[in-house]
Amino acid sequence: MVLLIWIAEVAAEPLVLEPADRRMEWETNTWWLSAKDEDRGSLSVSAVVAAFERTASAIQVRIRELGFPGAATFYVWHDKQAGQLRCSTGSVPADALPFGGAYILSDDLGPVIEGFLVDGEPGITASSDLEGMQNSSQQTVADPEVMPLRVWASSVGAASH
Repeated sequence: MVLLIWIAEVAAEPLVLEPADRRMEWETNTWWLSAKDEDRGSLSVSAVVAAFERTASAIQVRIRELGFPGAATFYVWHDKQAGQLRCSTGSVPADALPFGGAYILSDDLGPVIEGFLVDGEPGITASSDLEGMQNSSQQTVADPEVMPLRVWASSVGAASH
């Protein structure tokens, strides 16, 4: 159940809301969370979702206490390649999160958490997911269809867009 403790601790970690310096926000506010196989099996989706919801609420209280007037979003995603849950807070609305690729906003955190908990081999990409890739000796790689990242977002700032 260490994962639930780590999720709770995110709410008390350093928090930077600096719209002029998104890089500093990302580096300070982004957390990588993992769990051992036995923990994954003993955790329920609802317990992990509830932990993230409590963390989002606590971050919202902190932001209000700081007097930050703008939009801010706490968001969570499953990084399948790393086998981790990741979360961050940024001074942006949910439709402007700092991802380099496509993402889909979800108001249901359950599927994101479920994907993490049932990931039997975190950090391993199944060969069926590599369809379209060329043999490495050919030095070319076909552009596989990239599935957008599913991201759960919660507005935690004073302003919402």
